Amino acid sequence: MRKVVTRQLLALCPLLFVLCIVPAFLFAAEFPKIGCVDLQKIVYESETGKKAKSDLDALVKSKQSIVDEKLKAIERLKGEIEKQASVLSPEARKSKQEELEKMEREYLRFAQDSEAEIRKKDAELKDMILKEVFELIEKIGKEEGYTLIIERSTAVYFDNILDITDKVIKKYNELKTRPKKK
Repeated sequence: MRKVVTRQLLALCPLLFVLCIVPAFLFAAEFPKIGCVDLQKIVYESETGKKAKSDLDALVKSKQSIVDEKLKAIERLKGEIEKQASVLSPEARKSKQEELEKMEREYLRFAQDSEAEIRKKDAELKDMILKEVFELIEKIGKEEGYTLIIERSTAVYFDNILDITDKVIKKYNELKTRPKKK
């Protein structure tokens, strides 16, 4: 009987050791510093992001005015064809119809090209901003001793106390307004 109890006590010793010693090491060690950022908010609320959005809006507006002009020209030609349908010869009607089809193809091509150009410009601007922001986040992480900084959209849950987005926006704005060194 004593042998059984002794074996059980000996088997429990490592477990007791782990239960007593490991928590001491855990509490003695520094807890990791974790931060979270909202990259979309940084892109849209930083001064550089606002300027990029303004530039993109101006491009959209200029493209939209050209698209609107082309659409009006198509509508005018359609109206002419309808009004003159009874007086136009079959050859003239065919010619006008071909002209209309050509204008519609050009309109669609221009609209698609404009949309692609706007998407490309938007992606370029965001990529440029994000490249600079990633470098800044890495710098903040090293300087302030962060173990981990994650993007908000990848986190299932986090406490808002971990959110450093506003700090990153402030430092990014300062970085961009600081005069360049030669």
